[in-house]
Amino acid sequence: MSSPITSSTGIGATGESSAQMDVRNVRIPMRDGIELAATLYLPAPAAIAEPVPALLEYLPYRKDDAMFSRDYELYSYLASRGYAGARVDIRGTGASDGELPDGEYSEQEQRDAEDVIAWLAGQQWCSGSVGMWGISWGGFNAIQVALRRPPALKAIIAVDASDDLFHDDVHYIDGLLHLDEYALMIDQLNALPPAPDYPLDDQTLSRRFDSLPWLVTWLEQQQDGPYWQRASLRADYARLTIPAFLIGGWYDGYRDSVPRMFARVPAPVKMLIGPWNHTFPHNAVPGPAIEWRDDAIRWWDHWLKGAENGIMAEPLVTVYMRDWYPPDLALTEIPGRWRTESAFPPDGTVYQVWHCGPEHNLLPEAPPDSSVALHYVPSAGVEAGHWWGELTPDQRGADAFSLVFDTLPLSGDVEILGFPVVEISGCSDADPMHWFGRLCDVAPDGTVTLVTGAGRASRPDPLRDRGSLSPAGAAPATPDEPARMPLELHVTSWVFPRGHRIRLSLSNAMWPMIWPTPYLGTATVRLGPTGTRLVLPVIPPQVRPEPEFGVPGEADPAPGVTHRGEMLPVRWTFQRDDTGTAAIWWRGTTTTEFGWGRVTDEEYLRYEVADDRPDSASAHGEARTEIHLDGRLLIVTSVLDLDGDSESLRYRFRRELRENGMLRRERDWTRRYPRDGH
Repeated sequence: MSSPITSSTGIGATGESSAQMDVRNVRIPMRDGIELAATLYLPAPAAIAEPVPALLEYLPYRKDDAMFSRDYELYSYLASRGYAGARVDIRGTGASDGELPDGEYSEQEQRDAEDVIAWLAGQQWCSGSVGMWGISWGGFNAIQVALRRPPALKAIIAVDASDDLFHDDVHYIDGLLHLDEYALMIDQLNALPPAPDYPLDDQTLSRRFDSLPWLVTWLEQQQDGPYWQRASLRADYARLTIPAFLIGGWYDGYRDSVPRMFARVPAPVKMLIGPWNHTFPHNAVPGPAIEWRDDAIRWWDHWLKGAENGIMAEPLVTVYMRDWYPPDLALTEIPGRWRTESAFPPDGTVYQVWHCGPEHNLLPEAPPDSSVALHYVPSAGVEAGHWWGELTPDQRGADAFSLVFDTLPLSGDVEILGFPVVEISGCSDADPMHWFGRLCDVAPDGTVTLVTGAGRASRPDPLRDRGSLSPAGAAPATPDEPARMPLELHVTSWVFPRGHRIRLSLSNAMWPMIWPTPYLGTATVRLGPTGTRLVLPVIPPQVRPEPEFGVPGEADPAPGVTHRGEMLPVRWTFQRDDTGTAAIWWRGTTTTEFGWGRVTDEEYLRYEVADDRPDSASAHGEARTEIHLDGRLLIVTSVLDLDGDSESLRYRFRRELRENGMLRRERDWTRRYPRDGH
């Protein structure tokens, strides 16, 4: 089943071993005859005396070009410590055969994963024990495949993954329509033929280039339901019975799943949340980065090799408690300290209630009944970033279009860990209307640092409203107390210093993170004994010694590969003009040099909204991939446009493929979708 690795990569052919690692390209047969492409990263034969466990990472992100350099660095660490890595391209992606699935986390994807796990367990070099791991997509499907309980799968590690595909993924953040670089990138990536040959035969192009863009499907599913819940754990945590090591970051949008799963999954669970964005902890910026892979190896040793190494006798919750810092997009290290707990929420958590007052204050006691108006400004919120994570600027720009409530300067430090909750008592004269809350730290000099936030629709949301890890969840209606809308903010850690103020900011827009609702309007926020309030999970001082982590080791770079450029949309350009129109845009580019050629990727994304015409909000995206081969230049381009009116959203997408300057293929898609609460 093995085939030689392309010699120009500098790795050598199958069976040739370096001092650390034996790298093999193989094809794994599925039950229907389709073969999936895999790269195996095995310990060098001289380094092992017996079969080893296999660790599966299962992605659509093209192991032979887009991810090759990253994979080599990651798996060289595992191979040198007695584990075999298996990087497998999902059916219809990368070098794997078959039709592209109609979206993420399909039933076909999961059935194939069962076949892959069984194949790995049956290999002569494998001990029969398999772990599944990954970041983002790889963490998502590790959780999902674990629900199917394939016999050889003994444990998983999920980094920056979600248990809820509707509320906590990148399509409908907080259940509200979100469009970002991922939607542009994945539909561009799915169109590309396999590397390194990039064939342009009709079968390949019909399966890849002609494939339906996934955003078409996601826009058809604007409310939670069977499509999203089919692969979501959140509706029934009892289904996960395989041990899980869950890792998240305070600057990652998927962090909420980590404490939810820890608290509710019946399987053994270990939890780690640090000061990271959507990346592995050993190369995270901002940091401090840590050598978490030491604990990963101990986790695998325990569950895949049966080692009694004490990892499950240690505190199962490790979190980084963030200290205050002034807003700074260039910050490389978050101030704070590590803290361990035996439970989440931590023992001794006190839920501190702050009532919104008529003087834009937060009060420990409820004020008399009153109300205050909140005007909908569609372009508000850009300072909060593009999802509920990442470093953000001073929040005073967003606060200018929000209702703001502050405490008095604090008489002592206030340390929180968990899910803050805003219990909103209010209504609006427009429907739909979204609600957003931001929890901030106001320094004595007036600078405002974002701690966390969240949004929700005004309509009931059964999955979110039925309760949370905080006892301050949904408040039932009684004759004397009208129902509040619970707005659970994303899980966080923070220490508000003495002399600072705690701020709650409320708004009805969070652009461009969330697509604006179409109608202008004004919300009414009720104050008083049954009015709007903030509930904070305040924790007692540290009682255990602070854990220590090693410094990340040096990477073992992929031979014959160089990479330059930056694609992640970190630096944006924002413009607001005198007509009330706001625009924000970003452009990124990367180039990777291989022995067989060069691949350059470019992306551009721009959002625009007019405050007097929110129904006409728009997004425009462009993606371009240049593939430079010996005697060939392939250029694949995509153009995405999303806009609409008060009743519907209009989607347009165009692909073009050119070879040596000649147009080889083109496809267009146009759709119109009724707005369903967005």
